[in-house]
Amino acid sequence: MDTPNSSTPTGRPSTYSLALAETLCAYLVDGKTLRWICEQPGMPAKGTILRWARDNASFRDQYTLAREIGDELLAEELLEIADDGTNDYMTITKGDATYNVENREVTNRSRMRIDARKWLLSKRLPKKYGDKVDVTSGGEKISSGPRVFQILPASQRPPADEPEEADEEPTV
Repeated sequence: MDTPNSSTPTGRPSTYSLALAETLCAYLVDGKTLRWICEQPGMPAKGTILRWARDNASFRDQYTLAREIGDELLAEELLEIADDGTNDYMTITKGDATYNVENREVTNRSRMRIDARKWLLSKRLPKKYGDKVDVTSGGEKISSGPRVFQILPASQRPPADEPEEADEEPTV
């Protein structure tokens, strides 16, 4: 009876190569989505890439760094979108009058692009770009400097309140 050799790999052979990994990570740095990358000719499926990241420490480090760099470039892109005033206004001519009017389609689209990137960055890098939630102060303004206490000599202390006298005698 033939028994399978334990050193024989099972399943389909891996398509992983250093060149393919570098190409994939270059796309990530350029801000391409994993979905877009996987649609390109010669690129593996999303599940394959995620399996490589899980099983191959070298690729995982390369993949993680590519994502981090891509996210930083995405953050810089926010400023570019916000500063780009191209086509924010359009010129309308009615008779002899010419008006510059806000092109709301362009400005709303820019706002949506900014909001989508901010949301994505807040989820991918919450410590850096997420909302800061104060869970310690109960909403009070906390001084960032150190608190300093001074113990005054007895002669400089304000008088202590004297205990109030009871109007009625306690019942026993």
